[in-house]
Amino acid sequence: MQTRPFLQALLVTTLAGASLLAHAADGGPGAKADPQKPNEQVVVPEVDRRDVKLPRIPSNDFSVGLFAGAYATQNFGSSMVSGIRLGYHITEDFFVEGNYAQTRVSDETFRQILPGGIFVSEKQKLNYYDVLGGWNVLPGEVFVGRNVARASALYLVAGVGSTKFVDQRHQTITFGLGTRIFLTDWASVQIDMRDHRYSLDLLGKRQSTNNLEFTLGGTFFF
Repeated sequence: MQTRPFLQALLVTTLAGASLLAHAADGGPGAKADPQKPNEQVVVPEVDRRDVKLPRIPSNDFSVGLFAGAYATQNFGSSMVSGIRLGYHITEDFFVEGNYAQTRVSDETFRQILPGGIFVSEKQKLNYYDVLGGWNVLPGEVFVGRNVARASALYLVAGVGSTKFVDQRHQTITFGLGTRIFLTDWASVQIDMRDHRYSLDLLGKRQSTNNLEFTLGGTFFF
């Protein structure tokens, strides 16, 4: 009978096909790589690591400066004033500063009318200190000539302090405005106009006085 050889040939063909399918499923020749399987690193780099020291860039948040100008004491005229200021810049927009200055006030005008004048001596020392908060309202640039520009800022200041005048201490409120022009990143020129407001009773009546100050100074940042 021809049936048995036919069944044997069919069985051999089936087993051969199953073997080929199993080989392809195991990643044999012609099999596609699994896209989700990560690629193995063939070459391992050998890099010599070294310690890197970060540069110390100065922040220039602190400032110190000197200033001089005119101090107009109400009822007693103007006189030259000079002083020192220390500051700390919290951000690019806000800062705080402390000031100390002194001048000599004269009652010469009153001595022409009143014998003996107002003061014990013709000139009396006036000094003050204050702590102010500042706000850079208009930062920008100032052009010096055609091709040179310098950073600048217009700012407002306000705060409190104390004024010593004729051996008396007077609580003082100070406010004003100024402009700062940077010559370099660590030095600037400042122009300030401020009002020192406090009470006086030297003329027989206590009154609140406005004492204007106009100064020019230099400031250094570190």
